[in-house]
Amino acid sequence: MCGITGFINKEKDKKETIIKMANRIAHRGPDGEGYYIDDNIALAHRRLAIIDLNTGAQPMFSDDKSLVIVFNGEIYNFLELKDELKNKGYKFQNKSDTETIIYGYKEWGKDVVNHLRGMFAFAIYDIKNKELFMARDKWGIKPLYYAKFDDTFMFASEIKCFLDHPKFNKELNKEILASYLCFNSTPTEETFFKGVYRLEPGHTLLYKDDNIDIQKYFELDINPKEQDMETIVKDIRNAMENSVEYHKISDVEVGSFLSSGIDSSYLVSLARPDKTYTVGYDNLKYDEISYAKDLTDKLGISNTSKKITKDEYISNFKRIMYYMDEPLADPSAIALYFVAEIASRDVKVVMSGEGADEFFGGYQTYLEDISQSWYMKIPFFLRHIASSIASIFPDIRGFNFIYRRGQKLEDQNIGLGRVFRDKDAINIVNFNNQIKPTSIVRKLYENNKGKDNTTKRQIVDYYYWLVKDFLHAVDRNTMMFSLEARTPFLDDKVYDVAKNLPLSAKISSETTKPALRLAAKSVIPNESYKKKKLGFPVPLREWIKEDDLYNTIKVKFESEEAAYLFNQKKILKLLELHKSGKKDCYKKVWTIYTFLVWYDVYFKEA
Repeated sequence: MCGITGFINKEKDKKETIIKMANRIAHRGPDGEGYYIDDNIALAHRRLAIIDLNTGAQPMFSDDKSLVIVFNGEIYNFLELKDELKNKGYKFQNKSDTETIIYGYKEWGKDVVNHLRGMFAFAIYDIKNKELFMARDKWGIKPLYYAKFDDTFMFASEIKCFLDHPKFNKELNKEILASYLCFNSTPTEETFFKGVYRLEPGHTLLYKDDNIDIQKYFELDINPKEQDMETIVKDIRNAMENSVEYHKISDVEVGSFLSSGIDSSYLVSLARPDKTYTVGYDNLKYDEISYAKDLTDKLGISNTSKKITKDEYISNFKRIMYYMDEPLADPSAIALYFVAEIASRDVKVVMSGEGADEFFGGYQTYLEDISQSWYMKIPFFLRHIASSIASIFPDIRGFNFIYRRGQKLEDQNIGLGRVFRDKDAINIVNFNNQIKPTSIVRKLYENNKGKDNTTKRQIVDYYYWLVKDFLHAVDRNTMMFSLEARTPFLDDKVYDVAKNLPLSAKISSETTKPALRLAAKSVIPNESYKKKKLGFPVPLREWIKEDDLYNTIKVKFESEEAAYLFNQKKILKLLELHKSGKKDCYKKVWTIYTFLVWYDVYFKEA
C-alpha cells in the first residue's frame, strides 16, 4: 500500500514541488520514496512495503523504459497474470505485483483493469506518446483525485497533496454543502475543493494533449435469481474461503479488525490471524470488546483491545479531519482511528469487513418492505396524501415513517444514513444554488428501474455510503498509521455469488443476511453469526448532552465561521433541543460540527 501523486505542465523546475506534494502523504508510505521527472511530467511514490520488499520500489519502468508507473494497492491474482504474460513473451525483472500492471497495460491497453483482482489506484505514463493513463479499482477501495488549473493537470491519493502546488487555487465548493448535510459525507464526484474531483470506482482516465477522457469499465449489477438455499450457502463458503486465502498473500504479517458482529467474526474465523484488534467504551451498550474476546479465546488467537474515552475521542478529532481531506461525520469513522492506531503497533496489514452488508443485505432498512408490509397495503395515493401532510411537521420518528412510506423510494431514499431532509438541509445553509441531494442518486435509480426496492437500496448504499463514507474512513484512518487495510468481502469471486442472490437469501422476517449467517455458522465457534450489526458504535448521543462536549460544540456554533456557512439560529436550536432531551438531534448536530472543524483545518488555519 502506498501513496501516489504527480502533475503535468511545461514548467522546467518540477522537483521541489513534487517532493513537497509527496511529503504531504509520507504517512501512506514511510518505507521509501521515488520520483520520475521530465520536461512534461513529475511523478512521485511513497512506499509501504508489503510484497517484494527488496525490489518493488517505484516509480517502476517497463523493460524498454517506454512506460513508467506509480501504483497504490494490491493485485491478488498477480502470480496468475504474471504466468499468462510470461507465456506471451514478457520478461519480468522483480517479484512485485506492480510490474504485472505495466506489462498488462502493454498487452491489453486500458482493458488491463478487467484483468486485475484487487484494490488499486495507479497512473501509467507513456513517455514517448506523452499519455497519462489512470485507473481506480471497481470497488472504490483505493482513492484517486485529479484537478486541472490553468495549464497544469495534477492527481494524488489524497487532496492535501495539491495544497503544495503553486497552481492550485484553494476555494470552497459551496454548492454541495446541503448535500453533505444529508449524506454526512461528500456524495458527488465534485469535492469540497472547487475544481478537484474524485475518479469514481470502476473508471479510467486518459490525459493527453490537454484533454481529459474518463471512461467507465465497471458498474455494480445486482440481479436476483431464484436458487435453493443449500447451493447458495455452499457458494458463499467457497467464495469467501477463496477470497480470504488471496487476501492473506503478503510478505509481512496480516492481522484483522474485529467487532462483535458476523462480518469481521467470519473473516477472523476463516483467516485465523495471530492478532486481532477491537475498540469499545465504558458504556456496555456500545462495547464490543467482550464479544470479540470470547471469539478469539475460542479460536486460540490474540485480541488487543482499547476502551475509547470521550476526552480522547474529541481531542483527536481535528487531527483526524486533516487526514480525512473532506468532512466525514460518521461517528464510527473516528472509532476506526483508534483501532487502526493499536493495530499499527504490531502489523502492517489488517483485514476488515466492509462490503458484507451491501452485498448480502445487512442493514435493518432492508427489512422495511417486510416489517412494514401492513402499511404498504394501503393504496399509494392515500399514503402519498398522508406523506405530504407529514412533510410539514418536524423530522421525528412517527411523522418520518408516514413521510417515507408515502413516497416512492427514488423520491426520498438516498441511502441508509440520511441525516437531514433535502429542504431542511437547503434551508439551513447560507448559500444559494445548492445541488438537491435526492437528485444525486437519481441516475442510479434510472439505471436500475424495474428492480425490487431491496436491490435498489443495496446499489445506492454501495455507491453513496460504502464508497463515500465507510471505505473513505477505512483508507484514511489506516493509512494515517501506515497500515494497509484489506476487504475480502469486496472481491470478484464474492461478488459473482452475491450479485445473483434471491431476496430470500438477503432478508427474512427474522433477520438480515440469512444466507451469509448460515455460511458463517459452520466456522464461527460462538454465536456472533446471529448477532445484530453494531459496527464500532459510538455513544455520541449521550456525550453531546454532557456539559463539556455541549459547550465545545456551542462555541463552534456561535463562531463567525458558523454564521458565514449556516443559519446560526437554526443550528443553535438543534443543539439546544438535543441537550434538553426534547428531540434527538445528535446526528444533525454532529454533522454540522464536523464540517465546522474541517473548515477550520483547511480554510481558516491552513
